[in-house]
Amino acid sequence: MAHLRSRRRLALAVPAALALTASLGLLPGVAAAAPGTASVSATTATDSPELAYVVNTRTDHRTIASVQRAIAKAGGTVVVAYEKIGVIVVHSANPDFGKQIRAVRGVQSAGATRTVPLTAAGTTDEGAAQYLSAAQVAKAEAGATVSGEEPLEADQWDLRAIGADKAAKINPGSRKVTVAVIDTGVDDTHPDLAPNFSTSQSANCVGGKADTSPGAWRPANPDHYHGTHVAGEIAAARNGIGVAGVAPGVKVAGIKVADPVSELFYPESVVCAFVFAADHGVEVTNNSYYVDPWLYNCMDDPDQRAIVDAVNRAQQYAQKKGTLNLASAGNSNDDLDSDALLDDSSPDDSTPVPRTVDPHECFDVPTQLPGVVTVSATGVTGAKSYYSTYGNGVIDIAAPGGDKYQIPDTPSKNGRILSTMPGNQYGFLQGTSMASPHAAGVAALLKSAHPHATPAQLQALLKAQADNPGCPSAPYDGDGDGVVDATCEGGKRVNGFYGFGIVNALRAVK
Repeated sequence: MAHLRSRRRLALAVPAALALTASLGLLPGVAAAAPGTASVSATTATDSPELAYVVNTRTDHRTIASVQRAIAKAGGTVVVAYEKIGVIVVHSANPDFGKQIRAVRGVQSAGATRTVPLTAAGTTDEGAAQYLSAAQVAKAEAGATVSGEEPLEADQWDLRAIGADKAAKINPGSRKVTVAVIDTGVDDTHPDLAPNFSTSQSANCVGGKADTSPGAWRPANPDHYHGTHVAGEIAAARNGIGVAGVAPGVKVAGIKVADPVSELFYPESVVCAFVFAADHGVEVTNNSYYVDPWLYNCMDDPDQRAIVDAVNRAQQYAQKKGTLNLASAGNSNDDLDSDALLDDSSPDDSTPVPRTVDPHECFDVPTQLPGVVTVSATGVTGAKSYYSTYGNGVIDIAAPGGDKYQIPDTPSKNGRILSTMPGNQYGFLQGTSMASPHAAGVAALLKSAHPHATPAQLQALLKAQADNPGCPSAPYDGDGDGVVDATCEGGKRVNGFYGFGIVNALRAVK
């Protein structure tokens, strides 16, 4: 699908000196709005477009009520107020709304979440999907002879690479553990997903307010296949149909955040998703995307700063409620332990303006937020995928994401990842989008084995059970064109390609 963009640069663990503070959700050294009550007036031009905003405040009820009155006076309409984290989602056609509301007492940051009007119309898979035909599926089902295997499992080299096939025989995961796929939506009618799908923990968060009506979490159309593919990688059931997931015994939920037209993941939708997951007892979330419209959100820009603040408050709230959040690292083959990166795709909802950013001061959200597990991608040989972002001190762990240049000895000879697709279909994708759900599946197995583990303890377990191949001895040429594509730095224990290593499902259940 042509409009589904390949995610460029995704992740970077926040350096300790720049860690986002839990109490305010702000970067240290960045002052909150000055105290004092500003005079606010609505100066809306009749032809001004209506935009969405996040307004971040102190969390006491009195402050939030006062700010809501100021919002109305400035020409804003409150969509939803998340009082527990001090985030208010607002629509306004006042072109000066952001500037005016930032001066209000109790407002700590505020800004527009998009650069286009609300009436105007991705993700981290690399390249277009390759579907299996009905005839191919039928042939595999008819020829399935290996006892205990799913009909299409012979093409799932990724399960064998991390011992997930053997792990399933020991402990497929607990029904008390749910992984929420924050994504384009999940087709829960797929026969490989229906047995494990949790409708009570699923919602449509597009726009910032959760809709839990039946089926609201499903993708807007078949082209929005990303979330369904991710869900299958995590928890496709071992039921004699199609494929298997890394943790086929756990539950999976879908929280849709992708705009139905543009398929962009706006901040207010992601805020809603993290809060909803936390409040509905989700143990693990998978985040194979970056928050649009900015690939990097720079703290010297008030709009981008507000986006970081809002989403960070939401994901930290989830962590405090017991949810571990994992995110994909990106497909640009960039070294995120560098001093400068070119961002030529932002804003992606209007006309991009190329800029050079310092990834230590401009943050990829949610991947770069504190406590989020950053996952790089590997292929069938265990080598870093040619597209995968990397960086010493940036990547936490690695997992199979597929690589078309690393060819497996499988019936299809396809180095990508096979999983579920909407409409009872199956298809291959590759990307760090596919790596993160493999790690999320292993995290779910760990949570099943250690039900009282906190998110921090689960992250430590993920790193402890990983297998680290160390940096390659030869120069890295991922696409085989004779040119060195990346340099791995670090040691055997932790390095820029694999972090603490490639996840191991079998070790997680032993």
